[in-house]
Amino acid sequence: MKTLIDHLAQYAAYHRDRRNIASHFVGIPLIVLAVATLLSRPGLEWAGLWLSPASLTALAASLFYLRLDLRFGLLMAALLGLCLWAGAALALQSHALWLGGGLGLFVIGWIIQFIGHYYEGRKPAFVDDAMGLLIGPLFVAAEAAFLLGLRQDVEQAVVERAGPTCLRRKKARA
Repeated sequence: MKTLIDHLAQYAAYHRDRRNIASHFVGIPLIVLAVATLLSRPGLEWAGLWLSPASLTALAASLFYLRLDLRFGLLMAALLGLCLWAGAALALQSHALWLGGGLGLFVIGWIIQFIGHYYEGRKPAFVDDAMGLLIGPLFVAAEAAFLLGLRQDVEQAVVERAGPTCLRRKKARA
């Protein structure tokens, strides 16, 4: 099984342009919130919790993240919990608001992602490996930690494999 470093380095190899990384700080949270919103119906309230396909998806993702790394796993579980809370709030609104909000967030998030990949000059990681869809949110959390000076050992290992970030990606020569 791949380790935290394996997953982050593979994903990071597609994301070395800082403008692309910055776009992911906006686009990926919007997409995760959109998915939580759209999967929050159907659902039912039980013991003060909203149980839905989004809950099961977030639970499975949290267990995956926890298996990779306890600290990042706890952070991701908390962030997914916030997305579940917001998604459930939208799911309880009118059908039009729920669907329009969820689809709107999804489309805007992906537009931002593709703008970032335009700067990168490279296709998104999920095109070559669907795991990229699950690693993307973890990558954003890890990059935020790195910016705060946390988990420098993880950052160093990722940079050793994927290379440093740059302001502008150099065009590949034929």
